[in-house]
Amino acid sequence: MAEDDAPRPSVDDESAPLLNGDAPVEPSFLQRLTASTEELTPLSKVLALIALILLILSSVFIGLFAGAQTRLNSVLDTPIPTVTETQTEVRTDTYTVTKTAIEEHTQTWTATKTWGTTVTATRIATVTASPPEKTPDKGDAICISADCIRLSAAILSNIDQTADPCEDFFQFASGGWVKEHPLPADKGLITSFDLLSIENKRIIEQILTNPPLIAPSPADAITLSKLQTLYGSCMDEGTLQERGENPLVSMVEELKILFEGGIGENHLSAKDDQRIMKELPPKGLTAALAWLHSKGVEVLFSFMIDGDAGVDPDAMTVWVSQPDLGLPSKEYYEEEDILELYTSVLARIFLELSPQPATPPPAPTPTQSPWPWPWPRPTPCDCPGDEPELPPAQNRTIQAQKLAERVVAFEQAIARAGADLDFLQGDPLGTYNPVPFSNLTDSLPSISFGTFFSAFALRSFPERIILTYPPYLKDLKEILDYTPPQVLLGHFTARLVLSYTNYLSTTTELWQAKRKLTEVLSGIKPGSMTERSEWCLGVVESALGFAAGRPFVQRTFAGSAREKGTKVITDVISAFKHRLPDLSWMDKKSAKAAAEKADAIRVKVGYPLSPNTTDDVSIARYYSLVPIKNETFFENVLSAQVADTIRMWAKVGKRRDKEEWEMIPSEVNAYFNPPANEIVFPAGILRPPFFSADWPSYLSYGAFGSVSAHELTHAFDSAGRMYNQQGKLEEWWTNTTSAAYDERVKCISEQYSKYWVDDGKGGKAYVNGNLTSGENIGDAGIALSYRAWEAQYNSSWPLGGEYLLPGLNYTREQLFFISFARTWSSNAKPATALQRVRTDPHSPPRFRTNGPLSNLPEFAKAFNCSVGKPLNPPPERQCHLW
Repeated sequence: MAEDDAPRPSVDDESAPLLNGDAPVEPSFLQRLTASTEELTPLSKVLALIALILLILSSVFIGLFAGAQTRLNSVLDTPIPTVTETQTEVRTDTYTVTKTAIEEHTQTWTATKTWGTTVTATRIATVTASPPEKTPDKGDAICISADCIRLSAAILSNIDQTADPCEDFFQFASGGWVKEHPLPADKGLITSFDLLSIENKRIIEQILTNPPLIAPSPADAITLSKLQTLYGSCMDEGTLQERGENPLVSMVEELKILFEGGIGENHLSAKDDQRIMKELPPKGLTAALAWLHSKGVEVLFSFMIDGDAGVDPDAMTVWVSQPDLGLPSKEYYEEEDILELYTSVLARIFLELSPQPATPPPAPTPTQSPWPWPWPRPTPCDCPGDEPELPPAQNRTIQAQKLAERVVAFEQAIARAGADLDFLQGDPLGTYNPVPFSNLTDSLPSISFGTFFSAFALRSFPERIILTYPPYLKDLKEILDYTPPQVLLGHFTARLVLSYTNYLSTTTELWQAKRKLTEVLSGIKPGSMTERSEWCLGVVESALGFAAGRPFVQRTFAGSAREKGTKVITDVISAFKHRLPDLSWMDKKSAKAAAEKADAIRVKVGYPLSPNTTDDVSIARYYSLVPIKNETFFENVLSAQVADTIRMWAKVGKRRDKEEWEMIPSEVNAYFNPPANEIVFPAGILRPPFFSADWPSYLSYGAFGSVSAHELTHAFDSAGRMYNQQGKLEEWWTNTTSAAYDERVKCISEQYSKYWVDDGKGGKAYVNGNLTSGENIGDAGIALSYRAWEAQYNSSWPLGGEYLLPGLNYTREQLFFISFARTWSSNAKPATALQRVRTDPHSPPRFRTNGPLSNLPEFAKAFNCSVGKPLNPPPERQCHLW
């Protein structure tokens, strides 16, 4: 320890006086008394002590009386003032508020206040007797703490004060944020959600890289070791470079062996291959499919395990739908420039996987195929019609290009066969098609689904499954009938490589091939790289999210956060129920049923109980299936994915676990699950700029209240309303109410279909109002959040819950909407914006801000927007729902 840092001596050891000077000190009365040489009797000592105590008490009472009398005389000598003041307020009403100020005057105000209008109020002060300990009113207190100053500065920095809030509230509330957050070269989009997500990741990083001060329990020690090992193996770029592409190449080889297992020996002709594919359902195809699906690579079809919403929402069964493909949506498969790019990327992948022969290959014999892996022998045709045969095997580049073209054509056919996203997202009745299990095998005879399901260790096959779009399976059968095996294997290989390439070293050809596709589709700068630690923390959350969530919750979700966050949610639910009788389009019977559904919604806040984030053993047991080892990053990720697949299929035939979550605690998001009738809010989103237990209510209800209202109203959006109080699919509104509701939904869909983003090519890409309908209805829930804030205002204000922030020249009502809008702050490149318009059921952030506010009279009133402004259109052009 440095000399200057040595501990200060105890005051008991100080030799110097606290005040300078050498004047002698007069001994006190007690010192003189104790120093007396005369011996005092015990009675004398007692009497002397009593006298001393009485003397001290008398002095105290005299001082208190004199001070009180002085203050009273001062007040009585002060003339009673009458003051005329001019104010500007948001609230429009006549009211009386009695306040006790610090100077102990009671002030009674009576005024009619309208925002934007000068109002004159007369204050008459009258003196009343008030006890000194009376707590001053906190209603209009201005917080000047460091936290409040920082919060105020953050709000101000978001705002673009040159923008008209009635023209473009997104620009007004987030224009400053956009200016201060230019897009990094490696990202096509950055939002307030993303920034908070990065903050959450950094908290997890601190947990993983700093040893705990207190030794963890044995179970927590195991969990922490897995987290640290996975993160460390991801950050070990040297080992990743040494291993190169070997981990993924080994997987591709295994896929090839499984696929060819049921096709026959390599010396079979192309005609024989096609005959086997059509007439003898190959076990190899089924085995390859099961193996891919176990690794999370869903080819040909996808599976979801959820409740049978039409019969018993808690009975977990198998749902079958169409798969994801190499391009984000079917629209991309109709664009020549994107198809050319995608084909070139697949050609690079196939070329890289094709070994370079050291010497010219020998002439083929009758029992030996000249075609090196991964190229099965050529066929005269890969689809109906005539095509020339492939070039000789030595020309690997041409082979790779030709196979890539055929795989892209195959995926294009699959994309065209699938349903549109707006149908899959918005029609729960249309996507509920239960059929006997046997129908699945009958639809696709080339696949043995009994064998497929057996691979996932199901105890018994479900008696029936649910198809989301039956025509897809019929079209898929026809596509498979004319698709040669090598094209099918090429597609499987492409899907596997694109799914796992990210976990290779960035120096590999496979990684760089996929990166080229990502750069173009997202519009990011070629060669740019995301910070490795940020990406690796995302991998940790994805693979071991509940394990990372346990210490994250302990670190960030203490105090009253859960209690206050839950109160916001329940206040929003109450506001919804109070609003129902006033909805002109909903009759009493439907309103009663809607209130019952709102009461039945399960509210989950912060963290799950399955696995139990509060229990170290529960978390350790949940991840017991995931072996994590040093220097095997690729295998670590693979193990986590396989464990997730096992858990998913283990649900088949069981009852719903009502404590289970679909999101991890650190996630910056929330969701509504229709069959479970629950709304869920992870701890990750209960942080600024969405929520703080210390914020004034107008900020909390503006931000997190709008999130809460969004998830609540999903229970009554165009899809969610089809599920009743128990999560069962049925029409539980009256026909009259349903018809009136559909008219309002149509209005909202048409409104959002007029919004557009720049497609990056000089054109406009319009929002799909049908695809985004449910989310737009959810965003309209801001009206409920505003009413929830109003309802609690009178009880919150006197307790200081609506305190003001320094330097903000905005009313509480205005700050409510500013708080709402700043959660949607974002910046996007045109390519990413286009991709999201095509694939995302959410509207772009600008329209998630402006869209719902343009239908809200309370917003127009708060900012005094004249009729005809974009955010205050004429009433006949507004879409009112809640």
